[in-house]
Amino acid sequence: MNHSAEIVIREAAEADREAIAGVLLEAYSEYSAVLPEPFWVEYRDSILDSVHGNAPVSRIVAELDGQIIGSVLLFTSSEAAYGRPELGIHTPIIRLLAVSPAVRGRGVARLLISEAARQSVLLGAASLNLHTSDMMASAIRLYEKLGFQRAYETDIKNGDTLVKGYRLELPVSAGVQTQQTSTSTA
Repeated sequence: MNHSAEIVIREAAEADREAIAGVLLEAYSEYSAVLPEPFWVEYRDSILDSVHGNAPVSRIVAELDGQIIGSVLLFTSSEAAYGRPELGIHTPIIRLLAVSPAVRGRGVARLLISEAARQSVLLGAASLNLHTSDMMASAIRLYEKLGFQRAYETDIKNGDTLVKGYRLELPVSAGVQTQQTSTSTA
């Protein structure tokens, strides 16, 4: 568990799913104004299916004063994340990173990504992947600032939209050290 000021990063409990869905819909609803209605409805339903489904290996949440203010879902592969084994991604993928608009700019997304990367290292992964589109420009800036690089071979075409693949190389040796530290303090 990581702490930054009063923000707590933790694994979600089963009872947190509705709060996660609420944060996701609040955060992603800004795109309902720029997407055609049928596409937004499909996207919204996909978000809810991911939250309520069992495909994520981890649901990570950010909590402030007992309220969930952010979340990210971690999947083990492109098949688990998107039902698309043909993408050939066999390392963790983050999806649906969301931070409540009221608390943006406080480093919540960075903390969530950091925890997803930490968990990926513990899973023995050498990289962490994600997909995003140009309409999420501020997210792309954050990903690039954190060291994610374009992974063109994992791009997805969704209708007319190019969904761009990104990859962060993880320090595998740090994962072994982290596991040893966790074991010795547990």
